[in-house]
Amino acid sequence: MNLVNIVKLKSMMFLLNKILFLILLMPLAGQFTTPSRFLLKTASYVELDSLYNQGLKSNIVAEIRTMGDSLTWFGTGQGLALHNNSTNKVYNHKTLSSSDTLSNKQTTDLLPYGGIPAIAVQGDTMVVSFSGDNGDIQVGYGLTVTFNAQDESGIEWSYYSQPLDLSGEGDSLETFGNVGRFSRLAVTVPEANVTYDADIHYFVDNLGVSSKYLWITSWAGGLRRIDLDADFPVWQLIPLPMDNQDSLDLCNGWDDSQEPPYFPNYYLNPRDPADGGNHNHKAFSVLAFDRTVWVGTANGINKGRIIREQISGEAFNCIQWEHFSFPDNNLSGNFVVALARQVDSENVETIWAATLPADKEGERRGLSYTRDGGLSWNKTLIDQRVYNITAKGDIVLAASESGLWRSNDGVNWAKYSPAIDNSILSQKQILTDVVYTSKIDDRTDTLGLWVGTSDGVAFSKELDGLNWDIYQANYDSSEFYAYPNPFSPRNHNQLGNDGYIRFHTGQITSQNLILDIFNFSMEKVYQESFNLNTFRGAIKWNGRDSNNNLVANGVYFARLNFSNNQKGTKKDFWDKFIVVK
Repeated sequence: MNLVNIVKLKSMMFLLNKILFLILLMPLAGQFTTPSRFLLKTASYVELDSLYNQGLKSNIVAEIRTMGDSLTWFGTGQGLALHNNSTNKVYNHKTLSSSDTLSNKQTTDLLPYGGIPAIAVQGDTMVVSFSGDNGDIQVGYGLTVTFNAQDESGIEWSYYSQPLDLSGEGDSLETFGNVGRFSRLAVTVPEANVTYDADIHYFVDNLGVSSKYLWITSWAGGLRRIDLDADFPVWQLIPLPMDNQDSLDLCNGWDDSQEPPYFPNYYLNPRDPADGGNHNHKAFSVLAFDRTVWVGTANGINKGRIIREQISGEAFNCIQWEHFSFPDNNLSGNFVVALARQVDSENVETIWAATLPADKEGERRGLSYTRDGGLSWNKTLIDQRVYNITAKGDIVLAASESGLWRSNDGVNWAKYSPAIDNSILSQKQILTDVVYTSKIDDRTDTLGLWVGTSDGVAFSKELDGLNWDIYQANYDSSEFYAYPNPFSPRNHNQLGNDGYIRFHTGQITSQNLILDIFNFSMEKVYQESFNLNTFRGAIKWNGRDSNNNLVANGVYFARLNFSNNQKGTKKDFWDKFIVVK
């Protein structure tokens, strides 16, 4: 796609604006890293040669994946992080200052700089995608792949630059496997070409020949796959049905009068329909297993039957697509931002989809699901903005704008309360209703639960979510400070009907604290006492005065009286911050 086409692509951004984490994956002011660097040495990593920072670098956690017996990986707004059960600590992987210093297929122990929209894990294989912003539009920074994510000698990454159509500009022909060629609009820049989802797919054909496919969805970059087991892996662009097609059979219908054969009456074009393009060619989510691949786009859900057979010594490789969309197939909406597979205790398979409005009247937010392979679709959690779905046995979880929802039947739902660390003096609390992702941890006798939010990540050793360990970015563990600063009670840390500013105290040795808030004229507008023997949660303020009214914009002073020494001597700690409603 040339520079002229970039302008046309901007019309697609009305859809992107509906995806909060496209923005939230970017670095934010007020989120800091612990300024210490060390060699990570644990039971799982005896001598890892990559340097790590301790602690989260960003509180935005949009991806969670478990690996082996002890590792849990986080995709954050500022890079890749992991939790290790052996140390019960979080470590942030070191990064380069720019992905521009990496070349395609380069081997490295460093990762590109940027937010992480997608992580895929299978065994020791892990794939991580990276994104950024050029100030106007989202940009793909490429992917890294490792086959030794649990290797005690250290992680070796292979970097893949963001896949592009390098042959031609504008209308050109693309080869589909060994079947033939099809027409497509070349996408030759990383703008609006971000890998938002990925899945590793172990595929075995009729002769027992296996491949480790990596499927990715990259919006304007479309749907692509690569065989990670190949001697020379090459990205393959996969055609999806056009908006007006309810199916697309890539195994038949080729024009054999040309050599190689040509697929007639088809054009892969991710522009908007008003510009002659197709929303269904804007791929966003992917799920692959057995001989099936499911793809979510801005125009519904596509189910692909993968055909790879050896016939008379020749490999036959193609896909037969079915296309489901609103309103014909009863989806709640056409913008499909997440997919998940559930197999319950009765061996019933459910395909779940987080579906949002795209551009048709009557579309609504919610979950859409099928239990018969797409023959029929149902809807639930209507009007809930769902980001991600995870399932284990009879349990399905939906991470949403309003919190984390749980169901044991897909019909009746209950919502978890936001996580609070109930340990005495912990002061840790997730100050947001928004949950971006979750993961059921089945590596022990009891099911655990990981939850990723815009205010850190939380873990419960029990699936009931009553007791939490919370991990958050920490600027200076010993200092008293208020954050975020400036603070907007209508935008920051939205919990319930309020927004909060948090006060970081460092060590506390006294059981009682007194918080006073003063305006710029040093008039006291609010006071609260905390007894840490009974209080559970963060030391915080909701921006309201003693009469429960939001305070005016301006400069404010916080005074917190407590003891931070072994003698128990209390003193006043002060900080200044700005309130902007």
